[in-house]
Amino acid sequence: MRRVAVLASGGLDSAVLLADMARENTVFPVYVEAGLAWEAREQTALRAYLDAVASDNLQPLTLLEMPTRSLYGRHWSVTGDAPGYDAPDEDVYIPGRNVLLIGVTAVWCALNGVEAIAIGSLDDNPFPDATPAFFEDYGRLLSAALAHAIEVTAPYRHQHKSQIIARFPELPLHLTLTCMSPVERNGAVLHCNDCNKCRERREAFATAGVADRTQYAT
Repeated sequence: MRRVAVLASGGLDSAVLLADMARENTVFPVYVEAGLAWEAREQTALRAYLDAVASDNLQPLTLLEMPTRSLYGRHWSVTGDAPGYDAPDEDVYIPGRNVLLIGVTAVWCALNGVEAIAIGSLDDNPFPDATPAFFEDYGRLLSAALAHAIEVTAPYRHQHKSQIIARFPELPLHLTLTCMSPVERNGAVLHCNDCNKCRERREAFATAGVADRTQYAT
């Protein structure tokens, strides 16, 4: 079976990708700790989801450290002052996010005999480090730099969030976390319902015609 590292954030897109890829591949969920505001709660959600979808093809979670606080400074991803519910997608951009995540994961892949990196980027993603050309070019560059063939793939790059929800309604999607300001209450991690990502999530479930069992704080 092919050995694939899936960049796992606990978000809906990457969570679906984990289960989908694990049907025919040996999948290594990789979470990169960068020091961003929501990471502790994101990891809580990711671990709960991984427990719920456990399979022989799904390997234990790998945590990699790549601190970026000194790089991003007072960026909202560090301060936690996330763009609001009606903010345009351009406002949620984290410069070079995929460059950093894929780069550090590629080094891990080279050291552990993993041949591909999969990322849950969707068609809606307008950012320059999320285009099919970027993924293809970056894969070639990393393969040459590490002397280890690595394919960087985004299987959902031509799909919308509503489409992957409609394709996989049987998955425990309510355990995923697509929120930039998650709230912890009575031991549960809730979506804030006040950020751009919460709006995107709610609209996607409505468009898919799938009941949204997500827990929102408001």
